[in-house]
Amino acid sequence: MSPHILVLGGTTEARELATELTARPGTRVTTSLAGRVARPGAVAGEVRVGGFGGAEGLARWLREQRVDAVVDATHPFARTMTAHAARAAATTGVPLVVLRRPGWQPGPCDDWHPVPSLHVAADLLPRFGRRVLLTTGRLGLAAFAHLTEPRFVVRSVEPPEPPLPPHTHVLLDRGPYTVAGETALLREHRIDVLVTKDSGAAATSAKLTAARDLGLPVVVVRRPPLPDGVATVPDAAAALHWLNALDRT
Repeated sequence: MSPHILVLGGTTEARELATELTARPGTRVTTSLAGRVARPGAVAGEVRVGGFGGAEGLARWLREQRVDAVVDATHPFARTMTAHAARAAATTGVPLVVLRRPGWQPGPCDDWHPVPSLHVAADLLPRFGRRVLLTTGRLGLAAFAHLTEPRFVVRSVEPPEPPLPPHTHVLLDRGPYTVAGETALLREHRIDVLVTKDSGAAATSAKLTAARDLGLPVVVVRRPPLPDGVATVPDAAAALHWLNALDRT
């Protein structure tokens, strides 16, 4: 029978993997998208949009659709989906690998302040100044809503969900970004501090270089830990190697 691969998507790596897999004769590829972005990039193969109904619903779907392997290529901060995937894989016995691009690493001239959560990031902001560039996505901004003094520039692909800080200017934009463009943005808004999640994405790393060049502090929200015992790979090529190894067993 033709193998059926489920890719939990939403990232560049997920699209790359789906493209590679659909080029293989006889391979069925389904990419699952959460549906939070109105206009996601084109994805090769079958596309499924929306939740599964928790780990139990995902396990049921894996059985019903006769899935042979799952590649979790969701965003590094999609903690709930990754936890559900790990539980569903353990329940059904379907092999699972988590594709996580490497995180960003600070250089000797970077002024980074790692924190475990958005709430801790909010607690740090008063020490750095009043003008904040917030690039943590449109979800979770409630962690900053109680801050009445800072002026926030919030950049996201889709309009952010309330509650928001009282002094917020929203920029709707999608990467990739350039160092020149990010430098101009930081200067135009007279930003004192940048807040970002450690997504590790090359398309959005230019802001870190711009902040370093301007001598600005960066509050970096660390990634949540992965579930215990899950296999991980750093890119689409390594995920393909993992799938090839399954075929040989």
